[in-house]
Amino acid sequence: MTITIPLNTDCINSLDLSPVVTEIEKLLQEGAMLQQGAAQGAMLQQGAAQGAIASYEQQLHFDIDYTLEPGDPRELSEIPEVRLWFIRLDTRYPWLPFLLDWKTGEFARYAAMLVPHQFSTKEGIQYNPEALEIFLMHKLFALNDWLQQQGIPSKSRLQSMAQLLGYELDDAFFEMF
Repeated sequence: MTITIPLNTDCINSLDLSPVVTEIEKLLQEGAMLQQGAAQGAMLQQGAAQGAIASYEQQLHFDIDYTLEPGDPRELSEIPEVRLWFIRLDTRYPWLPFLLDWKTGEFARYAAMLVPHQFSTKEGIQYNPEALEIFLMHKLFALNDWLQQQGIPSKSRLQSMAQLLGYELDDAFFEMF
């Protein structure tokens, strides 16, 4: 089930995260209630409690309606106000890529909001290589820790995320942390 979060110009310009916070807090609350029930000896298994947030993996989509002047050719990731909103969001939820719908390009768009890049008519988006590597390492470490806290296996998920950005991670990388 896809979770679509609408964002408009006012929300973005005022750095209002409430549309996302409302949805994320619902998901976290559901997970907390399941974990509490499991801890109190309810019929739930711990796996079911841990699976609450996992059931929303790759389900989040942003419907961005940002008003531009007629003829403005910029992509959303080229608009400073939109990028700033996503920077604020990433600060609040550094593990958010786990929930983003990778199949529809949400993770790639999210990365474009946070990583300096240029657009090429021939090659598409061209990320700054060093900035992309720093972004990826930050996400890998943040997500690894968060996934472990949730009791969710992380290695294959993190390898898949890295592949979306053109990186191959071998098993030795994960032995380091």
